[in-house]
Amino acid sequence: MGIGCEILGNNQNGQSTKENNNGDFSWMSPNPVTGYTASMPDNKAPSAVSEEPPEAAEESLVKNGDSGGLKKSVGLVSGTAMIVGTMIGSGIFISPKGVLEGTGSVGFSLIIWTACGVLSTLGALSYAELGTSIPRSGGEHAYLMYAFGSGTRRIGTVLAFIYDWMGIFILRPIMFSVMCLSLGTYTVKPFFPTCVEPPEMPVKLVTVLAMLLLAAINIYSVKMATSLQNITTVTKLIAIMIVTIGGIYKIASGQTQYIGEGFEDTREDPSLIAIAFYNGLWAYDGWNNLNFITEELKQPEKNLPRAIMLGIPLTTVAYVLANVGFMAVMSKEEILISRIVAVRWAGHMLGVMAWVMPVFVVLSCLGSANGTIFATGRLCYASARDGHFPSILSYIQVKRRTPMPSILFTLIISILTIIPSDLSTLIDFYSFCMWLSYGATMVALLYLRYKEPNLHRPYKVPIFIPVIVLIMSVYLVVSPIIQTGRVTFFYAILFIISGLFVYFPFVYYKLKVPKTDAVYRFFQIMFQVAPPHHD
Repeated sequence: MGIGCEILGNNQNGQSTKENNNGDFSWMSPNPVTGYTASMPDNKAPSAVSEEPPEAAEESLVKNGDSGGLKKSVGLVSGTAMIVGTMIGSGIFISPKGVLEGTGSVGFSLIIWTACGVLSTLGALSYAELGTSIPRSGGEHAYLMYAFGSGTRRIGTVLAFIYDWMGIFILRPIMFSVMCLSLGTYTVKPFFPTCVEPPEMPVKLVTVLAMLLLAAINIYSVKMATSLQNITTVTKLIAIMIVTIGGIYKIASGQTQYIGEGFEDTREDPSLIAIAFYNGLWAYDGWNNLNFITEELKQPEKNLPRAIMLGIPLTTVAYVLANVGFMAVMSKEEILISRIVAVRWAGHMLGVMAWVMPVFVVLSCLGSANGTIFATGRLCYASARDGHFPSILSYIQVKRRTPMPSILFTLIISILTIIPSDLSTLIDFYSFCMWLSYGATMVALLYLRYKEPNLHRPYKVPIFIPVIVLIMSVYLVVSPIIQTGRVTFFYAILFIISGLFVYFPFVYYKLKVPKTDAVYRFFQIMFQVAPPHHD
């Protein structure tokens, strides 16, 4: 079996399977247990599943090579918590320093934080149209495939594969790793109070343990993962509320010497402003995570845009208020020398209770990391289901109805990314690659408006919104290259090109790897996983 299942091929009766007129695919899913390949159209589900008792149904699912698909278990509240809980991570407690470095003034930094929130909202509203009109998990992967791909010989499959290549091996694992590393750092730091930086080994040990815990939760139960997301989202909002109330108290008591500086020392260097945007947008990243789990969202045509309209403005208000709280208590100079702005703020305002802020930061990182692995597992699942990676990664655990293989694969890649002592190079081109993919997705939306004007769109965004996001995407991709000329972006381009050396032999020409069926049979029996059908 090659890297990816066949999209065009023959079923057990020698009949060809191919894309239907609506753009849906009948995916070829190998079934090592029964020894044949079962063709399962997206809109067909075996009726026997609902007629058997649970135990017999599970046994039948494994025997017949059908997991029953992912379960719709994410509602409006959990969806909103997924957005807010993933976006509010360690960024708001650290990024104020980076934004202030780029802007130079209190007033301009607050404008940048607001602008980043507006841009994220516009991007998410555009994604809401795509997510409701193309209700498939996988985010950008699904939209690029639908808009530009047909079979295996259209440019869309190349674009989607390149996105998968970046997302699965670099972008998503980096997000997960950085959040868990932050968690590990803030967990270990109190045990080494005299050290400027805690020792690397215990930090990475705690980081790996956190990764294993979150992977186990996401494999065991979607409900447990979403409950964790809901709880940690509440704790994050409490932490931001504490910072906000502390800042308002300072202002109300007449201590406005810091916040009152306004636009003093504002920088005008475009490259520095771009850095400020990158730092702010890093804190907002995760606004598209709900699009990765569309197939598990209840009533996605309603709940996807609603969750976006609730979650991102709430996060924007929280971020701006938190920055007001920081800048009312601390001077610009103190913020710029602070590694963890929130912890230093707590030292000023909370006295003996200052220890609660590091706890809140740890819980914040935990929630963001949980949301990230939840969404990343679905990207891996969707790309494997569509033939871009080994189809075993699209299998579902038949008892838990969770994408167990894809979560385990994400876990392994993420652990590998923390082995180097310095992740800065990877983080440097994270935003470059992300906004490249956002720009491509906006092109897909605009193309579908032209190609399929009658496509059913339960939510339709005004056309100027994706145009604005596309223009900003081009700026955020091109501007750093022109203004800095850093070799980091050259590395990013090389990595993107390297994906073509995998795509053409294994996806385009369907090169097979010997003995793959035996490996699939082993994992299918050991983990009780089976290929999905798609509702």
